[in-house]
Amino acid sequence: MIRQTDRKGKTPRRPPPKKPSNTQKDPVGVYCRVRPLGAEDEECCIEVISNTTIQLHAPDGLKANRNGEFKETQYSFKKVFGIKTTQRALFEDVAKPLVEDLIHCKNGLLFTYGVTGSGKTHTMTGSPGQGGLLPRSLDMIFNSICPYQAKRFVFKPDDKNGMEVQNQVDALLDRQKRDSQTTIPKTPTTRRIIDPEFADMISPEEACRADGVDEDGSYSVFVSYIEIYNNYIYDLLEETPFDPIKPKPPQSKILREDQNHNMYVAGCTEVEVKSTEEAFEVFWRGQKKRRIANTQLNRESSRSHSVFIIKLVQAPLDADGDNVLQDKNQVNVSQLCLVDLAGSERTSRTRAEGSRLREAGNINQSLMTLRTCIEVLRENQMCGMNKMVPYRDSKVTHLFKNYFDGEGKVRMVVCVNPKADDYEETLLVMRFAEMTQEVEVARPVDRPICGFAAGRRQRNQAFKEELTRRLEERGGPVDGETPTVLSQLLQSFPPMPPCEISGPNDDVTLPRLIEALEKRHKIRQMMIGEYNKTANMLKSILQEQDSNILSKENFIQEQRGKLCEKDKMIQNHKNEIDRLEKKSKMLEYKIDILQKTTNIFEEDKRSLQQELESREQRLQREMSEKRRMEARMQGVVTDAKLKWEKECERRVNAKQLEMQNKLWVKDEKLKQLKAIVTEGKTENRQPQRPSREKDKVPPKRSVSPSPVPTGLPVRPLHRRSHSAGGERWVDHTPATNVDLDTVMQPNIPNAIKVTAPSEKALSKCDKYVLTHQEVASDGEIQTKLIKGEVFKTRGGGQAVQFTDIETLKQEAPVPTSRKRRSAETGQAPEGDPMEVGWTDCETRCSVAVEMRTGSNLGPGYQHHGYPKRKKP
Repeated sequence: MIRQTDRKGKTPRRPPPKKPSNTQKDPVGVYCRVRPLGAEDEECCIEVISNTTIQLHAPDGLKANRNGEFKETQYSFKKVFGIKTTQRALFEDVAKPLVEDLIHCKNGLLFTYGVTGSGKTHTMTGSPGQGGLLPRSLDMIFNSICPYQAKRFVFKPDDKNGMEVQNQVDALLDRQKRDSQTTIPKTPTTRRIIDPEFADMISPEEACRADGVDEDGSYSVFVSYIEIYNNYIYDLLEETPFDPIKPKPPQSKILREDQNHNMYVAGCTEVEVKSTEEAFEVFWRGQKKRRIANTQLNRESSRSHSVFIIKLVQAPLDADGDNVLQDKNQVNVSQLCLVDLAGSERTSRTRAEGSRLREAGNINQSLMTLRTCIEVLRENQMCGMNKMVPYRDSKVTHLFKNYFDGEGKVRMVVCVNPKADDYEETLLVMRFAEMTQEVEVARPVDRPICGFAAGRRQRNQAFKEELTRRLEERGGPVDGETPTVLSQLLQSFPPMPPCEISGPNDDVTLPRLIEALEKRHKIRQMMIGEYNKTANMLKSILQEQDSNILSKENFIQEQRGKLCEKDKMIQNHKNEIDRLEKKSKMLEYKIDILQKTTNIFEEDKRSLQQELESREQRLQREMSEKRRMEARMQGVVTDAKLKWEKECERRVNAKQLEMQNKLWVKDEKLKQLKAIVTEGKTENRQPQRPSREKDKVPPKRSVSPSPVPTGLPVRPLHRRSHSAGGERWVDHTPATNVDLDTVMQPNIPNAIKVTAPSEKALSKCDKYVLTHQEVASDGEIQTKLIKGEVFKTRGGGQAVQFTDIETLKQEAPVPTSRKRRSAETGQAPEGDPMEVGWTDCETRCSVAVEMRTGSNLGPGYQHHGYPKRKKP
């Protein structure tokens, strides 16, 4: 089991007290103060537009660096104080409400923020004759509570951010111990006259006081002064022995959390002060210690944050109105923190190096943490988020996190130096201030009212004055002392006569003594009666006063009941208003986002519209150009079409003439073959050309071949199978063919014989022949040699274009007759079928017809090594 203390020695964090959900919120009050320029001829970059708005414009040098851009920005604040604003006017608007809240048991935080040299210290501290916010706040506090201050050491710090009430004996002993110390002066009047640095900070005519101070309370003021340097906390009022030989560096303090979850500096010195001069003397003592530390450490005062804390302790008087009520739960402690933040600066402009650079980095880091906390608070409040605020990243934000969580009002004075050199730093300060005033802080609740009747101090004072008056009427004080009841009684009695008896016959002394005693007895009886009469009268007066007080208390209770009802009604209205304000802010935030989105979309729409218009114009130009091109190409196509029609007609005519010539040559060859066969009958007979008109062959005319158009394939004339040259052939003979066992068989040398076409075989050859068998009309088998040319396709395959068909027909032999036909007539005798068959040589020989694919002379075939792709 791991103990909780093993983890870095931290105790578990207690949950904070639940705050009422209906608390009202106030925005952080941000004010702006502009200091005068150092020189009249110096360039200014700030202009006060109104009492709530200032305007920043970039200096000339910066505009040149930004390509001549001239950009002016305006920033709004709760109030803007110009260069002629007095310290009193600034205090009336900024710090006076915080002092009034302090007297009414409410906390407050006031800090100055700005660039180094912008007047933060002057605004906070001031100078002789022109006191700043700090001395004026102290003066107002003591002017308000001076008649009601408790004696010294009645209240005592408990070292846990709380206060204890001491009895009169302990307080008297502490006062005697303080008076016995000679090192501490009893009154600060002599020091005030000697030290002129803080003399006459506030003139008597500028003094002010708060209204509504509770006269039945007893007050005491405690002050403490700390410094935050390099994210370490140092106590400037701590009394440490000074060693001139080896001075010890100051010890840093740590932050702790009290039982009410408020942050405080543990072990910090808290000095009880009873006047403005004494309080400011304590502040000046800490200021001098700070200067000495700066001198020893060789650093500037503007590189650390100074925090002056004013604690006002108040407790009600007892029922008699004479002493402070001895009840710690009735003690109320409120504090006002006056913070002078370190100046923000850019190291690139100040050229800081070494330790100065590290100091500047720590300052900027703490200020950046403050900015981050403000941003997260603003985002949580505006967007309804619950992000964790990084208070612990810096001592400044960790110390004051309770104020941003709703423990008091927060005010910020932004000090601005209008010179052009600080423009960029001032711009960042303005942006931070603009964001800060959008953060809302919960309004602190009022302290509970004590149950005692009001006016206790006044009644006690009146009773003492009345008693003193009556005693003075009966006789003045003895030897200058305050008269008492016993001395008054002794003075009222007649003097005693001499009691010495001169002898046994002395009859004068005893009667005289008896007479004096009787007179004293009568006077005593008279005084007892008068005392009883006065007591009865006083008792009746007190009873009457009690009855009046009771009736007034009943009336007050009745009015309180009505007031509670009104408060509930007002609270409900405030809750509704708060809800509507939050809803309105959320809607405004959404409207702002939608407006920005709309602007972006409109800008995109305009750009796209312009692009669309430009593209439409370009498209129209391209369409017009296309129409012109189409018209021009249409003319070119028409001309080319007419040209090729004429060329095709000419080529067809030439081809027809060529084919007719070939047919005539074939007829001649057949006739010669016929003459060879029938040479026995017609010996030495020269063939004669028939005189048919259809066989007349016109004389060949020299026709020059027309130029072949570019892009069309040129196919040479194919030769027959028996006259094939040295080309490579693919001999496609299907396995289903029948072997005819005849002498005349197609013989192609150097051929690749296949039973089915393949792309591999086609790629090695440039000629193709298909041996096809079919049954003729007379029942005999005829063989067709379908020839083609192999060429490559665009897709990388092989294609066959068929060009020739050669037909081989087989006929059964018949018995021949010796009868000869007449050579002259060319006719056979009747009844001789053989002679009739020999009259037509086309029926006795195989006919090979050469034709083009797709012609009307016979069927056309086309075969490819792969499936033919359909045209789209």
